[in-house]
Amino acid sequence: MTCLLPTIIALDFDGVICDGLREYFATTKLAYEQIWQQKPEQNLEELEISFCKLRPVIETGWEMPVLLRALILGIDESEILTSWNLVKEQIVTTEKLETKVISKTLDSVRDNWITNDLSGWLELHRFYPGLLKVLAKIISSSSELYIITTKEGRFVQQLLQQQGIAIARDYIIGKESKRPKYETLRLLRDSSQNTDVSFWFVEDRLPALQLVKQQPDLKTMIELFLADWGYNTERDRKIAWEDPDIELISLEEFNQKFTPVKF
Repeated sequence: MTCLLPTIIALDFDGVICDGLREYFATTKLAYEQIWQQKPEQNLEELEISFCKLRPVIETGWEMPVLLRALILGIDESEILTSWNLVKEQIVTTEKLETKVISKTLDSVRDNWITNDLSGWLELHRFYPGLLKVLAKIISSSSELYIITTKEGRFVQQLLQQQGIAIARDYIIGKESKRPKYETLRLLRDSSQNTDVSFWFVEDRLPALQLVKQQPDLKTMIELFLADWGYNTERDRKIAWEDPDIELISLEEFNQKFTPVKF
């Protein structure tokens, strides 16, 4: 007999399956030099700790060079944590930046890196302990596994293939879909052939889970989990702990809960 998993399991990638902080910072540095067409006088390596600490404020990739810009400009960490939307909008407006250009620059840096030094690019990513085994077991179960991410789907597929995890491209929904995650969840629900759909969604960004909660048709049918090992803050975890609609889950609990157990 098997302990049943839900009909659909949707997982975020960065901060849930994979820790890409080293790659984020390395790619951001290269993109920064292209966007601002200069090498900062400051040693950027000195900003890596702050950059990684502030990673939870990032919603989509184009914001990363802007975050680095904010640190170079000397904006205080606490201001970035509490008022990131205002900080990034001010930088984008004042410096007349185009978010699409920033995004394309980041993707171009990654594409060139993968083309010219695939092994070096892959080495900058670390999969969280136990996650690859869990993915393999879910894939072999009766559940449908989807990855919903703000990263380009092709980059996610490249990383998983390198680890021997084969997930069809249609099951990796990246930023190219150009829609919010809650809308993707709705589409997955509606496309399911199962009339009695059960659904789990694991995300490391609290705002993404809160947006799902705000959808009346999703709130009651999707179980929401905040991954406490991902890119979130102590404040985020406290809010999730006190929210009856969101389950704060540890990596150990995830590995146990999301593994089909035969007995």
